[in-house]
Amino acid sequence: MNLGAFSWDIMMARYHSLSNKSPTMKLLWAPTPYSVIASAVSSKSNAVADPLILSQHACTWRDLQGSTHWENLLNPLHPLLRHEILRYAKFVTACYKAFDLNRTSKRHLNCKYGKANMLGLVGLEDSGYQVTKYIYATPDINFPMQNRVPCGRWVGYVAISSDDEAVKKLGRRDLLIAFRGTVTNYEWIANLMSSLTPARLNPHNLWPEVKVESGFLSMYTSKERSDKFGLGSCREQLLSEVSRLVNKYKEEEMSITLAGHSMGSALALLLAYDIAELGIADTCDHRDIPLTVFSFGGPRVGNSGFKKRCEELGVKVLRIVNGNDPVTKLPGILLNENFGLLGKLFAESPWSCSFYSHVGVELALEQRPRSFLDLQNPSWVHDMETYISLLQHPHATKHKSINRFRNCASNLTKRLRSGRSLKQRDS
Repeated sequence: MNLGAFSWDIMMARYHSLSNKSPTMKLLWAPTPYSVIASAVSSKSNAVADPLILSQHACTWRDLQGSTHWENLLNPLHPLLRHEILRYAKFVTACYKAFDLNRTSKRHLNCKYGKANMLGLVGLEDSGYQVTKYIYATPDINFPMQNRVPCGRWVGYVAISSDDEAVKKLGRRDLLIAFRGTVTNYEWIANLMSSLTPARLNPHNLWPEVKVESGFLSMYTSKERSDKFGLGSCREQLLSEVSRLVNKYKEEEMSITLAGHSMGSALALLLAYDIAELGIADTCDHRDIPLTVFSFGGPRVGNSGFKKRCEELGVKVLRIVNGNDPVTKLPGILLNENFGLLGKLFAESPWSCSFYSHVGVELALEQRPRSFLDLQNPSWVHDMETYISLLQHPHATKHKSINRFRNCASNLTKRLRSGRSLKQRDS
């Protein structure tokens, strides 16, 4: 379809049709033609699909990747950025859909599908991406009650925007790495290893002040003890594939995007730091390859030294956070970046490097309980589908919960009044 064929009259017609359905959108986004295009975003699409969006998408992709730290795009959340976040969220969800939890299956705790058709079988056949490598990780854990040693489990995949039309629409060749969250027992144990340890990922400069959580580092750097398949560590697999793809498409405009949920967001941030520290994204003609992390419900990964070094290296991180999600407050629930409010006393103290610190810019999603004091299933606040729902319908949960609370309060008031009237009659 010829994007140039779309005239301003057509765009305004699209805008007015949408505005009639959503008065709020009309009020917020009427002033600029750019926002008119953005208002046509469909949150249900698997990829950048609307021609009106695509014509603008190629011009703004660096902003969406965090070149300006998402300034003026978060409050309120810009429709184009919302669409882009949802697009990557679905790539992360694909990890869960393809993960085999059937204990009787030969692929138990691995991917159910082959690389060639995995995205298609999880509903992303029109994404324009092709999976190039599966990634496996092994936590190095010596647990006294374990009956067997941990082995490598499938944690995600590497993909590249391979379709020429998709590349044209995106405005660049996008190298994507997606990670799932914690599933196996060994991974849960690794998550509880909350002591800080020097990362030491750059052999030429060990940066002893840069420290990360030991459990996440173990997942990232440990090899399977038997190593019968010769997979190597999660780190080795990833750096090898990323280097290969960067070298293959080095003459093109590129971006490297990492997306993960929970533990997967920690692995994504470690990989982004590693790529930047080793200079893998540097091109011979000094072109900038943006390195961006979309973190969904991610925990803290390292200390203030790690945060500072990521910022120096130009790693862009957008943390999508549900305010009620406890995982985003861990580790370092007490000793964290908020101690910086104490001022110079904290900054100059010798123990400041032992405090955890979040990296990047936070996008806080407004979250209310689905029912009054919902205690039956507290894990729903961390679920990836909850994050997607909040992004797609940012006000739906709020309104539903308010109405439920009002109904609950109204019923309680009626019961109290009826109880009082009964007591008055008895007296």
